[in-house]
Formats: sequence, C-alpha cells, structure tokens
Amino acid sequence: MTAEETFPSILWRTLGTPGHETAKIYGDDSEGWTIDGASIFLNEGESVRLDYLIECDTDWKTTFATVDGWVGDEIVEVEISVEDGVWTMNGEPVVAVEGCTDVDLNFSPVTNTLPIRRLKLNIGETRSVKAAWLRFPSFQLEPLEQTYTRVDDKTVRYETASGFAATLTVNDDALVTHYPDGWMIEEDS
Repeated sequence: MTAEETFPSILWRTLGTPGHETAKIYGDDSEGWTIDGASIFLNEGESVRLDYLIECDTDWKTTFATVDGWVGDEIVEVEISVEDGVWTMNGEPVVAVEGCTDVDLNFSPVTNTLPIRRLKLNIGETRSVKAAWLRFPSFQLEPLEQTYTRVDDKTVRYETASGFAATLTVNDDALVTHYPDGWMIEEDS
C-alpha cells in the first residue's frame, strides 16, 4: 500500500470580483484522489459560499462530487455520483452527460487539474475530453467538450467546443496558478 500523498494547499483570489477560493488535494495512486475546497465570492451583488468535495479514482476520473452552500438567499445542495459512465445528480440520472470523464465546476479553477493530471501531456501534445459541466449559477449539469494542449512545463492551452479559450499557468502539481480573467493564486499560498 502506498502512503497517502498530500499536495500543498492553494489559495486563489478571483479577478474581476471580490472573492477567494482554497483547495487541498490528497490521496494516492492505489486508492484514488480527493479534492476538498471552498469558494467565497460576490456574484451580481450577492454573497456566494460554495464548499465542494470531489472524489476521483486512481486515474483522476470523477467518481463523486458534492457542492453545498448558498448563492444569495438560495441554498445549494448538489450531489453527483458516477458509476460505469452513468452520472446522477441528487439521485436522478443525467443522460446528457453519460460517458463524461470529469466533473467541471464552472465557478472554480480546480477541476482543470483532473484532465491535466490524467492526460500527462508532453509539450506540444493536444487531447480532448468530455466533461460534465456544473454551470453556475443554475447548477445544471451538461456536457462540455474540452481540449488541452501542453505549451510548456508551466503552460496549458484550454479550449471548449463553445469557442472559449484560455492559456492557463499551472504549478508542478497541475493546479492552475493563473486563469486569465478568472483566478490567480495569492503569492504566499
């Protein structure tokens, strides 16, 4: 049995609106991985607090996720589970995302880590994945085709089928340290 690995925690600040997010990753290559985090920010003048937990298998494929908290006066309670490619949200099957590999939390940069770690792209290599995208603030789960290209050791180009593109800076643990117009790590994290 392998000893559990714990990644250094990370603290992001949001760009364009007041807010912060923090996350911690722990686990190992024999039992799987857990991402535990919390995001606090302002959205259209309303306070938002979202705690999340994401469980992945040993290949960084999502098996379970929860998001709990609030957006203004609205309470948020989401539970997602994945078994044999079948996704359920709050106990109901979500046929539209069958066969997806990753959960993608629309409000967080942390879920880019899942495909970046799993794909282990060499410089210049490009691969596409299909994610189950949990939209914010509707909290609807829908498919999102994504493409990742390794530019260099610290840079990954991220694109979606909808035409969105961003050049992400990542650290040695594949955590995003700068997501243009979205998040940036606080220097001391």
